[in-house]
Amino acid sequence: MSVGTAAELTVEGLTIRFGGLTAVDNVSFEVRAGEVLSLIGPNGAGKTTAFNAITGYIEPAGGEIRYRGTRLTGLEPNAIAALGVVRTFQKTSVFASQTVHDNVAIGLHLRSRQRPLAILAGLPSVAREEAELAREAAEILRFVGLEARGQDLAASLPYGELRLLEVAIALAARPKLLLLDEPVSGMNPVETESFMKLLSRIRTEGITVLLVEHDMKMVMGVSDRIVCLNQGRVIAGGTPAEIRGDREVIRAYLGEKFVHRA
Repeated sequence: MSVGTAAELTVEGLTIRFGGLTAVDNVSFEVRAGEVLSLIGPNGAGKTTAFNAITGYIEPAGGEIRYRGTRLTGLEPNAIAALGVVRTFQKTSVFASQTVHDNVAIGLHLRSRQRPLAILAGLPSVAREEAELAREAAEILRFVGLEARGQDLAASLPYGELRLLEVAIALAARPKLLLLDEPVSGMNPVETESFMKLLSRIRTEGITVLLVEHDMKMVMGVSDRIVCLNQGRVIAGGTPAEIRGDREVIRAYLGEKFVHRA
């Protein structure tokens, strides 16, 4: 998947405050079309808070967020998702009492073209759309590797597969920009390796990815560029190779005594 030079998402001077605490302080970065950009940093650096602002869950105190030229600041989360900016969450968010297939189908129904009266009347167009959505749900489950789990309750899935289901639900919204918030948190090394392969397949579908993740092996393996935050500010940005040797990044993660060893 080639990476474009055009900025798909632009964040300029983003500032977020909670009472007297500045959680994100004048942060600027851009996500280019077709790339995987990772936001990294120690706990409390402001990564998820920035995600929440981009997707409309937090109102920034200052700055500007634009997606393909459209200003996102002030829009509701559903309006942002309708533009193609779709996210997952740190904690899994699925319908535990529904089947895996139905979880994805619920996500697909948000795009339904049918009116309530047509559904109540049982028009043929409703049946055709239902069949179409069922096929699409099955295809998404195959794509993420959950095809054998379609009729199982979501509550029965192990943690790693729950994370995959959440990605499947996000894919049902047909994202153009997918924001993944710590997707491999709690996964074992085998599951993490499998997720990295899934991320590669997602890219081949033309989806741009903004990733927040603590697993540095994964970040270095999948990212085109990385932006590092610390205490709410950008302290470094560049390719994985550049970030790996950056003295400020080493200081933020490991402490001053490790800087001179780099």
